[in-house]
Amino acid sequence: MEQEIVLKKENQSFSFLKPLAHILEASIKKDAILKFLKNTGITLVSILLFIGLWHLGAKALYNVEAAYKIEKALSERGNEAAEAERACINSGDSSCQPNTLPSPVQVWESLQSLIADHKVIKADKAAFVEKMADTNTKLLAEGKNPIVYTGRASFIDIILTSIKTVFAGFLLALLIAVPIGIIIGLSPSLRSAFNWFIQVFKPVSPVVWYLLVFMIVKTLYIGDSSDNAFVISFISVGLCAMWATLVNTAMGVSSVDKDYINVAKVLKLGTFQKIFKVILPSSLPLIFTGLRITLSVAWMVLIAIELLAQSQGLGLFVWEEFQNGANDSNSKIIVAMFVIGIIGFLLDRLMLTIQGMVSFNKNEAV
Repeated sequence: MEQEIVLKKENQSFSFLKPLAHILEASIKKDAILKFLKNTGITLVSILLFIGLWHLGAKALYNVEAAYKIEKALSERGNEAAEAERACINSGDSSCQPNTLPSPVQVWESLQSLIADHKVIKADKAAFVEKMADTNTKLLAEGKNPIVYTGRASFIDIILTSIKTVFAGFLLALLIAVPIGIIIGLSPSLRSAFNWFIQVFKPVSPVVWYLLVFMIVKTLYIGDSSDNAFVISFISVGLCAMWATLVNTAMGVSSVDKDYINVAKVLKLGTFQKIFKVILPSSLPLIFTGLRITLSVAWMVLIAIELLAQSQGLGLFVWEEFQNGANDSNSKIIVAMFVIGIIGFLLDRLMLTIQGMVSFNKNEAV
């Protein structure tokens, strides 16, 4: 009872500070809100500025090409043809529109068109699956392969194919680079012996890696009529992107504090126990830095490799639209460019989040 009375008196003695505490709390919240609004406002302004400059640039290029088309018609076919060309351009007829950098509005319309196209293709797939359900059931019962939908892929399907390919390549890079990096990192002699190998093959172009993988896979699958584009693509991506993880893993393992190694010796830990309980935990920050770089490189080189391998991903989509030369092809290429950039950013954030979850030093995950 006496303790309660003492506590009440102490609380009453500090009660005059409560208004000050509320003011400070409100001030902190206000500063946080103002900082958030400021950062958001700056971001929105930069986005609007980017779109505005893009619109003005697209309009200027449009006018340059339109003037060239009119001038060409005038010099080759006379004044009447030039006026007809001008009227056609002003009418918005797709047959005579300048084929140059698309405006933000055109890109937005192409995005909507691709989404609508996806819905149509999705409905066609569902109808095909329903139509072939009984037939495929019989084929499966007989031990035969079912009939699958072979129509054109939608833009969403293309994105998913690219994501699947890059993750398969990233997993291959991880499975190759981390074990080899650990082995090399544990031995200074091996590091010296294999340094030439890393320095020679690390800067090799993704095109060359694709050709090498193509030679090998084509021979291994000789006589097989199945499509090997996915296999060739993800192996090429993995081999091209693994070097940052290999180097960082070796560096992380070799730079583990010697005191930790000595403690492991005192505790008489086995080789695998020493690796998994001492070396790997200490090396994680550098390993994850390498993995982040590997994933970014994998996503970048994927576009070129998909184009060469004719894999139904974003790389092939961009190339086919460029070759197509339709009125909305340029807009679709810009849509793909934004999708590639956004997915690359999200993949990096994903790796950063995982690094923050497993890292002992949270400041490493930046």
